[in-house]
Amino acid sequence: MVQRRQILSYVAAAAVLVAATGGALRGGFGTEAVAATNGTLAATAGCGKAPTLTSGTRTISSSGQNRTYILQIPSGYDRNRPYRLVFGFHWLNGSANNVASAGYYGLAPLSNNSTIFVAPQGIDAGWANTNGRDLTLFDDISRQVENDLCVDTTQRFALGWSYGGAMSYAVACARPTVIRAVTVLSGANLSGCNGGTQPVAYFGIHGIHDSVLNISQGRALRDTFVRNNGCTAQSPREPSRGSLTHITTTYAGCRSGYPVQWAAFDGDHTPSPVDGSSSPNDSRTWTSAEIWRFFTQFQSTTPPTTTPPTTAPPTTAPPTTAPPTTAPPTTAPPTTPPPTGEPGGCAATYRAVNAWPGGFQGEVTVANNTATTISGWTVRLTLGSGQAISSLWSGTNTGTTGDVTVRNAAYNGTLGPNASTTFGFTATGNGDTPPGNLTCTSS
Repeated sequence: MVQRRQILSYVAAAAVLVAATGGALRGGFGTEAVAATNGTLAATAGCGKAPTLTSGTRTISSSGQNRTYILQIPSGYDRNRPYRLVFGFHWLNGSANNVASAGYYGLAPLSNNSTIFVAPQGIDAGWANTNGRDLTLFDDISRQVENDLCVDTTQRFALGWSYGGAMSYAVACARPTVIRAVTVLSGANLSGCNGGTQPVAYFGIHGIHDSVLNISQGRALRDTFVRNNGCTAQSPREPSRGSLTHITTTYAGCRSGYPVQWAAFDGDHTPSPVDGSSSPNDSRTWTSAEIWRFFTQFQSTTPPTTTPPTTAPPTTAPPTTAPPTTAPPTTAPPTTPPPTGEPGGCAATYRAVNAWPGGFQGEVTVANNTATTISGWTVRLTLGSGQAISSLWSGTNTGTTGDVTVRNAAYNGTLGPNASTTFGFTATGNGDTPPGNLTCTSS
């Protein structure tokens, strides 16, 4: 787990990077390396073969140098099953081991052995991508893994924080037919953007008072794919300083299969913000669950190949800090089980999102079924025996076991007529038993 003192040292190192580069790393490179595959195959050459690769640190020759990466193969690997492939890039002065030991930004515990994870090691503990060497490494690792293991080529993903976010952005720019989606946490254009005109599903996460890589840099990366993906330009809501919350916005109008999502949080330069706290925490952050949900929304099909739009780049207006008056739903409320709540008032509906050995992720949709605006809501639920909430976002909970009360966050309490919002949580225990006694009251 990345400890707070380590994060502070990485922040200082990143500041040195920004000062030293002065933007010099923003340019692309001369010749694009050949991609490992073209992203149109359903499965790789490794399918059906007895694998020779094993989990652990691997060495590979790339661009005339010996490079390393850490590979995590799912327990009970099935050679005939195509797996999701996720690259996790480390931050400046971080390491592949840091990424692997933190569960690949918290995704490994959520994956339930459905995913092959890769954590490459950068030269000089960074991703300068000089002459495209780090993109070539991405290609070479992909080729080695996919020739030996069974990978679904429509399910390749990348993510990273800070310099690792910059490298994920570079992959999205240069390998749009290879990578299905990326998540960039507190990133900037530090590793180049060779190409950068084709659509890729994109999720950006950034702190509103990032003291190392200003949020304006993260917005610029986001807007590249707002344009490429044909989304409607907008200025997403962002939380006010001191609110200790985050606001996630899904852009409207994007091409089918190419969403853009943006999450701004009240915090500094960290990969693990926590709602209601100024102290980052890997085990309590909301980012892992939101990233996992973003990645797993894509089905095992090749994305559309129609000509990308040529609309002009959107203009980003300064974000508003005022709390929203309504909160559009992030997911369609399920129809079963029936919602519970006061007749004519708010209603709460539970949905199981994911489960893994010893834990699960749930989501509650709160809907205003009245013809008038409500200014706040409270959901009560009872967790099953052995279940305990470990993290919760988009709400404030009292209690973590047994009878739990969840009240709205500062930004999603006001719901207009027929509007809805959601809060989510991860918990330990068996997720087969849904919470009971689910009720909602409004004010």
